[in-house]
Amino acid sequence: MMKWLKYIFLLFSVTAVSQNTIDLSFVKKSPLSVSVISGIDNFGTIYYTNNNAFYKKTPEKTTSYSNIQLGAITSTNTFNPLKINLFYKDFNTVIILDNRLAEIFKIDFNNTEPYKNVSHISTGNDNTLWIFNQDLQKLELYDYKSKTTRVATIPVTSNVLDLKSDYNFCWLLTEKFLYKYNYFGSLLMKTPNSGYTAISVSNENVVLSSDISLYYLDKKSEKMTTIKTPELLIKQFLLNNETLYIYDSKVLHEFQLKTK
Repeated sequence: MMKWLKYIFLLFSVTAVSQNTIDLSFVKKSPLSVSVISGIDNFGTIYYTNNNAFYKKTPEKTTSYSNIQLGAITSTNTFNPLKINLFYKDFNTVIILDNRLAEIFKIDFNNTEPYKNVSHISTGNDNTLWIFNQDLQKLELYDYKSKTTRVATIPVTSNVLDLKSDYNFCWLLTEKFLYKYNYFGSLLMKTPNSGYTAISVSNENVVLSSDISLYYLDKKSEKMTTIKTPELLIKQFLLNNETLYIYDSKVLHEFQLKTK
């Protein structure tokens, strides 16, 4: 009898968890054909890459930046539109652009002392970048003007999948764990990776993707909740405040998260 009661309780618990989802409210969809969407702001500006060039498209005009010598853009970060970061992994180099996409700084990690082999980068505050030093397996807060490392974390033990940050915190997704650090390098959260492959961050809230779904990590409760998405090919996703964008390679879908 006790064994059956335990089974019923377990079944009820699993059902309760599976019903705990966040719904989406459809807003609009727009045709779009780009390689990678880098960011979308509250004013309708879309940042994206196409054929190794970086673009900023506003309702009024489109501007672009390309650097043929550095080749393919590995990743971009538009969190600070006055200091946009373009990472060229093949050349171990970061280019920083202003809001007119004019080059204002070049960071060649091949020439740093000591040498840094960088696999991921993300925007920091002031004149800093969060970088993952692949040789040391450490996350570092690097000041590119003084050419010094302000903070370095202890090494992580699994491959890095994604790196995102804002002015206050940094999230590092590895094959085994999701880490959250503050700007002093202190570890604030470490949660097992249950199949997540990428992250997007806005206002300290996090959306993660897996092969089967999207998930919402609330900044206050640190509770992971499944997002109830329509049947779409999710090539990319972006979180901006309470707006979730899903890109399927041909259409940009905009939804409102119903988190309350």
